[in-house]
Amino acid sequence: MEPKALKPKRAKTPDEALAALMRLCARAEKSASDARRLMRGWGLADADAEGVLRRLQADRFIDDARYAAAFVREKLRLSGWGAYKIRAALQRKAIARATIDEALREALAQSDPDRLAGRLEEQLRRKARTAKAASPRELKTKLIRYGLSLGHDYEAVAGTAARIVTTDNDDTPCDDLLF
Repeated sequence: MEPKALKPKRAKTPDEALAALMRLCARAEKSASDARRLMRGWGLADADAEGVLRRLQADRFIDDARYAAAFVREKLRLSGWGAYKIRAALQRKAIARATIDEALREALAQSDPDRLAGRLEEQLRRKARTAKAASPRELKTKLIRYGLSLGHDYEAVAGTAARIVTTDNDDTPCDDLLF
């Protein structure tokens, strides 16, 4: 069987792109880079795309500061990401560094540090249940790698992983497991 031929996307006019983006932005926050990517896919010329983007920003449909704040809140609370991973994701979306710093500072000030630490521990315990490790040292290494991949800082991850490995393997002292 032959695969179906892909139907080429119909190019949008600037007015159609504006209307489509207004609908999308009314449903969910979008960044300027998201809008640019969509308009490139719709075949809009760069000059037209920038005009549409300026209009969306003027009408407050797109606001990178508002987008960054919403993104940080969602990733901290729902996804359990750490600051490093959030920062990297926002930088990939071409959000200004100052905007990212402000959004992170604001969200972390409003968050309960004990709750964030508890979330990290919960994620590492879940990983520890499924990780295959021949020794406590190997388990701790895997937990640290996993915690760092979530974007948390090394000190928090290493301390939490050491506590988990010590708690789960009472017969093995974990002091020598600290790197």
